[in-house]
Amino acid sequence: MPGENLSREEARDRAAMLSVERYDVALDVRSAVGPADPAGPRTFRSTTVIEFRCSSPGASSFADLVAPSVTSVRLNGRDLDPAVVFDGARIALDDLAERNTLMVDASCAYSRTGEGLHRFEDPEDGEVYLYTQYEPADSRRVFANFEQPDLKAPFTFQVTAPEGWTVISNAEPDGEPVPADGGGSVVRFQPTQPISTYITAVVAGPYHVERDHYARTFEDRGVLDIPLSALCRRSLARHFDADEIFEVTKQGLDFFHDHFDYPYPFGKYDQAFVPEYNLGAMENPGCVTFREEFIFRGKVTRASYEHRANVVLHEMSHMWFGDLVTMRWWDDLWLKESFADFMGAFSQVGATRYTEGWITFANRRKSWAYRADQLPSTHPVVADIRDLEDAKLNFDGITYSKGAAVLKQLVAYVGQEAFLEAARRYFKRHAYGNTTLDDLLSVLVETSGRDMAAWSRSWLQTAGVNSLTPHAVYDEQDRITELTVLQTADGEQPELRPHRVAVGLYRRVPGGAVERYARAELDVAGPSTAVAELAGQPRPDLILVNDDDLTYCKIRFDEASLETLRSHLGDVSDPLARALAWAAVWNMTRDALMPARDYLALVLRFAGRESDIGVLQSLHQQARTALTHYVAPPGREEAARELAEGALRELRQAEPGSGHQLAWARFFAAVAGSPADLQLLQGLLAGSAKIDGLDVDQELRWTFLETLTAEGLADEGVIAAERSRDDTASGHRHEVRCLAARPSAAVKAAAWTDVVESDKLSNALVEATIAGFAQAGQRELTAPYTEPYFAAIEDLWAERSIEIGMAVVRGLFPSLQDRQETLAATDAWLSGHPDAAPALRRLVLEARDDLARALRAQECDARR
Repeated sequence: MPGENLSREEARDRAAMLSVERYDVALDVRSAVGPADPAGPRTFRSTTVIEFRCSSPGASSFADLVAPSVTSVRLNGRDLDPAVVFDGARIALDDLAERNTLMVDASCAYSRTGEGLHRFEDPEDGEVYLYTQYEPADSRRVFANFEQPDLKAPFTFQVTAPEGWTVISNAEPDGEPVPADGGGSVVRFQPTQPISTYITAVVAGPYHVERDHYARTFEDRGVLDIPLSALCRRSLARHFDADEIFEVTKQGLDFFHDHFDYPYPFGKYDQAFVPEYNLGAMENPGCVTFREEFIFRGKVTRASYEHRANVVLHEMSHMWFGDLVTMRWWDDLWLKESFADFMGAFSQVGATRYTEGWITFANRRKSWAYRADQLPSTHPVVADIRDLEDAKLNFDGITYSKGAAVLKQLVAYVGQEAFLEAARRYFKRHAYGNTTLDDLLSVLVETSGRDMAAWSRSWLQTAGVNSLTPHAVYDEQDRITELTVLQTADGEQPELRPHRVAVGLYRRVPGGAVERYARAELDVAGPSTAVAELAGQPRPDLILVNDDDLTYCKIRFDEASLETLRSHLGDVSDPLARALAWAAVWNMTRDALMPARDYLALVLRFAGRESDIGVLQSLHQQARTALTHYVAPPGREEAARELAEGALRELRQAEPGSGHQLAWARFFAAVAGSPADLQLLQGLLAGSAKIDGLDVDQELRWTFLETLTAEGLADEGVIAAERSRDDTASGHRHEVRCLAARPSAAVKAAAWTDVVESDKLSNALVEATIAGFAQAGQRELTAPYTEPYFAAIEDLWAERSIEIGMAVVRGLFPSLQDRQETLAATDAWLSGHPDAAPALRRLVLEARDDLARALRAQECDARR
């Protein structure tokens, strides 16, 4: 749509001229219930009053609004013709005064894609639920505004809703609800602090609510009392463990108050778990929203609870990093997301029972970063964000997890206290304002005395990941005479960075464990750095560069260390060191330095001994990726059989009822393929087969059923029967996924039509259909869709919302057609569409890179 993709230059010019004093927004969402209008989209009334200043009276600007229709526009008492000033995305504002009042009355559309004001109808009880999701620029789908982060203002919201609904927003209600003309009730909220448009929020519906409060006494500020609430759909209330969420919330508030020396600034703290959510969560101040999958319907492992706690703390840290102090433009998105990703693990380890947070960070979050940093779309942590489409795609592994790893390196570089003191000064100096990189660096210089310019150039303003490899020389007594760390850079990113690292020496001890006996911490710079402190040490069995995971790099091994890992990886006693070793051999597999079947052999040999459940589940996920994409095609069948045999063995040997048993059950279902394996899954579903301690609850039943469906052993009737057991929103998503997974050409054609040629499905059902369509064992059924994919994506990108566009372009890329012909077809599309939207080209380039990587890994595996 013309004007919908705001550019950085447009935002800069508008911010230089305008300043916003207040918003008053009234939404009438009573239309969310009852019959829809058959003539068009279901809409709600949105009226907005904006008071703002203009530094250049007489100049022109624009407000943002994406809506089916506008009833009226009034600027400074003048009625403007909506047909003239509104183009579907912008409202033209001419002849501005020094002080201005803009009034807009519009009909805005409820969303089915998770963008703007999303409407969801619960299939279990027919209740309707609403919530907003705006990042980076979807508040304009709900009310007229100036949609950019540096035009902050106080907001006053008023919501007219059906009778009996719970309605929450960023601030506390300003009194009790009052009856509305025509039925329902009106809730008016107190004005917020100055905040950006993208973190305003409204949640409305017959939500189940649980309440608590947090109290803290400060010597210089008195008592801080924060009302807490947690919300979910009524039909999920029986599964809702709000006490656990409140516990982590209070621990986090204590931690951040202790370390930030700035009290929580937004009054109350609501946390709403909402349906069909596109993200993990969103940091709306005072009204945080989460995907409701964090309410566990069945048994999950400790890793799931740990992950949820991390997300709760990640969003809480945003109250300071992002909400109190906000980046000026999306170039500096890292100023909130990198810090929140770091603070999530930092506070989790420091304040909760999930003390394994840094192990998870090393094994899972950094794997995401390493992948993103080796794509052709890699970018510096401080990115070059030209427009809103760029911004949407930069919520990636670099902005989040590489940035967080860089901050962990920064803490090692300047010291923890200097880092935290810089944060305290940053909050106090820029409260309710907007910042750039220089604002943060200036306080770091003050607190650390370090030259931050060179550090920033290397770590924040260049892209790519370095590899660190040890090289040791020994004397006749098998003692180290020289140990050096060799640093290299990958591909087109030549930067060699300064690293603060620890180098650990490990050896086997009586009893078989591999344990560290010496460690040195040093600064690594340039292509080669001597580790003088370890000279004279006895020969190690394993040299681990980046021991304790202080820096961001890919770890490589000398040949002796690699041989130790092949034979004894599971014997490394320290769980963080073991996780780092697992991550390193996975990176080697992705980089075609280790055959995929060698990696799978390590998983088969040692994963059953992995104590950390989060690491184990990562190994399962990576093993599936290796099997699907990196094993040479002639070896896939045997590799799958060996994995299934190993998974079943570990499943039967796991402690009954344990998280490890559950993880192995899910992995077994994912790789099962032999008649005996599939018969066992059928028996577990029917109750005729048992594994001691394994509770085949509803979620696990769907996991087993998807495998059976994809193998042609469960038809539409079986799926319908399972849905009748689970007539819920989750059951509907599982049903859609299973239906699309059936091994039939007609089924694939119908799924393709539903996703590509129609927009009838919600975001959650688009995701489920794509997941069912793209089955690794059905390459021949999806092969005919390579050409249609490339024929469809440009028009689809132009016609659908960016969220759906991203899901389809990523999810339906023909990655399972892992042949040179597919690579050539991708290259032909890229060369033939140079003017396609840059964000679309980026997605295709990334998918092409993954495909090329898979082909290189298969070549490596074939030489095994």
